Amino acid sequence: MGHRDIPVLETERLVLKGPEPQDYPDFKATFTSFRARYMGGPLNPYEAWMLYAAEIGHWEIRGFGMWMIHDKETDATLGMAGGWQPALWPERELAWIIWPEVAGKGYALEAVDAARRHFYKSGWEGAVSYLDPYNLDSVRLAERLGCVKDKEAKSIGDDDAVYRHPAPAALNDTQLSHGIAMEVSHYQDPAFKPKGFALD
Repeated sequence: MGHRDIPVLETERLVLKGPEPQDYPDFKATFTSFRARYMGGPLNPYEAWMLYAAEIGHWEIRGFGMWMIHDKETDATLGMAGGWQPALWPERELAWIIWPEVAGKGYALEAVDAARRHFYKSGWEGAVSYLDPYNLDSVRLAERLGCVKDKEAKSIGDDDAVYRHPAPAALNDTQLSHGIAMEVSHYQDPAFKPKGFALD
């Protein structure tokens, strides 16, 4: 079973595929855990099931959505990344979550970069990410992706900050795009050991 019209994206380490029913246990394990505290969680099992159903249905309703991130070598799921705009979302969002046991290895950066490039090639003129300001890992990732906090943009709640992604032209053979590619390549190199805070 699967939605045949959901594109499959590949990077050096990852394969991004549409969410499938068999991927639900990994999703549930994270969204019912403390890891989901910045995304309205932890959820109870029913809420997690409903959200995962929404992840699958979002592709049907919007024509875009969140991919399940798979390890290219093992096919294990590592998290999710992609587009998200449920009811009441003012703008299209680029969102991500990485399973806690595989965090800090650059998978989010690699996956979101691939998703954003795909959406921009598909006609998106921009995107935002709605982030909890206390979620420092996601804030740092947004900044490394070239996002800037937009204090004037409408948010989805009182506690969320809006980070605006650079327009497509800013990623077309620019210093920013080269910097992202360099960082991604560092994570892809097994000899590279990042120092400092966990980057994800």
